Amino acid sequence: MSLKTAMLAGACALVLPTLAAAQVTVEDPYARAAGPAARSGAAFMRIVNDGATDDRLLAAASDVAERVELHTHVMDGDIMRMVHVEEGFAVPAGGATALQRGGMHVMFLGLTRSLAQGDEIELTLTFAGAGEMTVTVPVDNAR
Repeated sequence: MSLKTAMLAGACALVLPTLAAAQVTVEDPYARAAGPAARSGAAFMRIVNDGATDDRLLAAASDVAERVELHTHVMDGDIMRMVHVEEGFAVPAGGATALQRGGMHVMFLGLTRSLAQGDEIELTLTFAGAGEMTVTVPVDNAR
């Protein structure tokens, strides 16, 4: 292998993880809280995987809360409960996963500031394959 070929192969190896990360995108993100004095809030979005392999959202982080967790709702007898989903959310290859009210969502526990209408927050999502992605999420309490 020539030096030129080896350098090209090395450059491709550095670029491929970036290309894999670019195949997961976030559409229509928004966050909300129950009110100005609320101690918790949530973020919702559509995660699209245009890649050829399944991925998984493993975690989320933001300075807007003391803890950020992935949650969903489950029926417990006659009561709907929110639960932490430690294994994260699957994002299928060539598909999408909806994080929406009443279902899977990003939960902000112990808000460090209010989520006022029109504000924006930074949210870092960690994927098994795509790695970390930071998205700007508008606060839309009217939704």
